[in-house]
Amino acid sequence: MLSIIGYATIAVILALLLTQRVSAVVALAGVPILAAFIAGNSATEVGTFIKDGLGGVVSVAAMFVFAIVFFGVLRDAGLFDPLINRIVKLAGNAPVTVTIATTTLAMVAHLDGAGAITFLIAIPAMLPIYERLGMSRLVLTTCVGLGAGVMNVVPWGGPTARAASTIGVDANSIWVPLIPAQIGGMILALGIAYYLGRREHRRLSAEPMSELVSVTAGASVNSAKNDSTVESPAGSEESANGSGEIKAPVADQGHEPDSLTRPKLLWVNALLVVITLAALISAVAPPEMCFIVAAIMALLINYPGLKAQTGRFDAHAKGAMLMASTLLAAGVLLGVLEGSGMIDAMAHSAAQIIPSQIMPVFPLIVGILGVPMSLIFGPDAYYFGVLPVLVGVGEQFGISSLHVAQASVLGQETVGFPISPLTGAFYLLVGLAGVDIGRHIRHLIGWAWVVSIGMLIIACVTGVIPWMAS
Repeated sequence: MLSIIGYATIAVILALLLTQRVSAVVALAGVPILAAFIAGNSATEVGTFIKDGLGGVVSVAAMFVFAIVFFGVLRDAGLFDPLINRIVKLAGNAPVTVTIATTTLAMVAHLDGAGAITFLIAIPAMLPIYERLGMSRLVLTTCVGLGAGVMNVVPWGGPTARAASTIGVDANSIWVPLIPAQIGGMILALGIAYYLGRREHRRLSAEPMSELVSVTAGASVNSAKNDSTVESPAGSEESANGSGEIKAPVADQGHEPDSLTRPKLLWVNALLVVITLAALISAVAPPEMCFIVAAIMALLINYPGLKAQTGRFDAHAKGAMLMASTLLAAGVLLGVLEGSGMIDAMAHSAAQIIPSQIMPVFPLIVGILGVPMSLIFGPDAYYFGVLPVLVGVGEQFGISSLHVAQASVLGQETVGFPISPLTGAFYLLVGLAGVDIGRHIRHLIGWAWVVSIGMLIIACVTGVIPWMAS
């Protein structure tokens, strides 16, 4: 009976999230509380479940809030502007350099883990070059999607933070061992960009000049039309992970951009980023402490004074609090599922159905299915609804929850988020570029899958994820 209530709870949450009937916070916190009472738990017991669940996600939520503030402040100060300008300038007129520059720009722009901001930077910067050369806008969205996708594995990105909350570890435990795989994914993404650039060069060389002019003119009109009618799914909200509300907090709300930039502090800010990332990778302090200290330093260095610092917090508060509240609501879900015994009952019943022969390669199956699963499950639905069940099933066969989580973040809503219609940033990507949704998905999904599986293979070769679970 308990497993039935548990599955019903997950099903209702998934239905609410996929149909966008209510906000993620309402679905993730409200449904499990109701389910706990239906299962016969007292108010005191449910309160204990919630308290225990919140305790498991507080550190991740804190890391996320201050990471958003930290990178947001540095973006306000103009740290990334010279690099972005240089990349655009180096793109030139050769399709190969244009596609490589596009992917590189998306990687740099996605350092803060915000999908909407990445697309708002990369698409308008590169689209005029694509139009001038007559290059395909599907190549543009593919290159931007691959660059943003491989960077979305970072611990301050939404999928890794969600996975860490679900299995009760800090995000660094998932991310640091995967750094070689992420670097390999970046190289693969650039290699695909090179191939797409070469293919565009051959196509353009074979087309008469009159056709190129026609294509370019049509692209300009189409793009302008689409830029003015970008819509997001009702109720969707952009979080710093590239999923959610398109109306992401603009870094310089209420201010002229020039009043925020700090060009004289460029190298100081760059050094601050290097030190922060080094502290994260070396684990000299917990991730939340690293970002709290880094955010404080960034504010003191760039915007001294109460008024200026309050303004920067206000500018980034929406995205920070949205994700933090979602993580806390997920803590309620996880606390109820674990404390009530639902997750154990669900895992036990599922383990009886799944063939035991496939369990040694269970993490590999999870990783391989990550990209296509992004078409079905959004980040909240997967990491807070599906992943707990997968982890529970794996544990029935002695498979580490860490391996299942790491396999998940190598594809599900990381490399896969630019093809996911369940994220608001997806609609911003296709809308700004003026491409058809179906054609974009078909053009990108194969390449995204190649990158994801390549990262999974590297993770196996480096011993992070076992080929065969013992």
